[in-house]
Amino acid sequence: MRQISAVSVIVIALGIALGMLVLGTALGSSVINLRTVCAVLSAKLFHADSPGIDPKIATIVWELRLPRVLLAFCSGGALALSGAVVQSVLKNQLASPYILGVSSGASLGAGLVILSGFALPFAGRFTLPLAGFIFALITVFFVVALASKLDKAMSNTTVVLFGMVFSLFVNALLTTLSALYREELRNLLIWQMGSFAMRGWPYLTLLMPFTIIGVVGVLRWTREMDILTFGDDHALSCGVEAPKVRRTLLFFSTLLTGSAVALSGTIGFVDLIAPHLSRRLTCSEHRFVLPMSFLTGGSLCVAADLAARTVAAPSELPVGAVTALIGAPFFVWVYFRKPRSTA
Repeated sequence: MRQISAVSVIVIALGIALGMLVLGTALGSSVINLRTVCAVLSAKLFHADSPGIDPKIATIVWELRLPRVLLAFCSGGALALSGAVVQSVLKNQLASPYILGVSSGASLGAGLVILSGFALPFAGRFTLPLAGFIFALITVFFVVALASKLDKAMSNTTVVLFGMVFSLFVNALLTTLSALYREELRNLLIWQMGSFAMRGWPYLTLLMPFTIIGVVGVLRWTREMDILTFGDDHALSCGVEAPKVRRTLLFFSTLLTGSAVALSGTIGFVDLIAPHLSRRLTCSEHRFVLPMSFLTGGSLCVAADLAARTVAAPSELPVGAVTALIGAPFFVWVYFRKPRSTA
């Protein structure tokens, strides 16, 4: 019954996600009729006849809003899925890729590309997400390696502490670079606040390969993640090499977070809220938690972006500020809430 219930919840979450995508495309500084939105999408996707549609409206729907909400959904889903993996690896529901320094590393890599305009000859327009991923990967494995040197048991407290300290160090480097490249400071600040505005289809096509690889890579290890919850000794008795699984999961988690941060900026708390909600709505099995986290995180990010561009229209708020306003109280609630009695 619990599995049937979990599947039902995921189906409902999928319906809500599709609804959020439609609402995100229809609503904004100007409201577009849902029928018009559906007509434009049908015309573009299925080459259906769409007489009477204003070309300007069609451009707004197809070129501006649709890629924006899809980018928000994919970014939020990637961050949430990455958060669920990190929480599982560290066995701590308050952990996140941001705490491990993944976001800071990705920000440094993306910041270097934005400030210098550097592009890898073989990567071209993929330089930005690649830089975010590479620097995030270097950061997280440096944190893990240093923590393992000083604490053979690799306790959660040690890993989180080193992650937070190294995040501060990397952020200081990024601040120093900002001072050296003052002429590009405005672009960097806008990116750091987190936004999906004016990204368009190119950014979505850049993010999709990283997201697909990360999602497929993580979903292959759901059984091993369930086994790891019982401890390394139990995992070894089941034939699961815990260190190898953790390294692999951290790799894919970093791929998801690094690319999302590089292309969308720093958007916090989604990777904390979505996995926690997903576990409460489904169950502890990762084959349900992971897809639910992706759908929940995507929907949250679309909702946050919708609020960012409608609350103070025609001005826009940073999406990172909206998620922080929601996420900070949620974090406090999770931390201070009393555990339920097991009796």
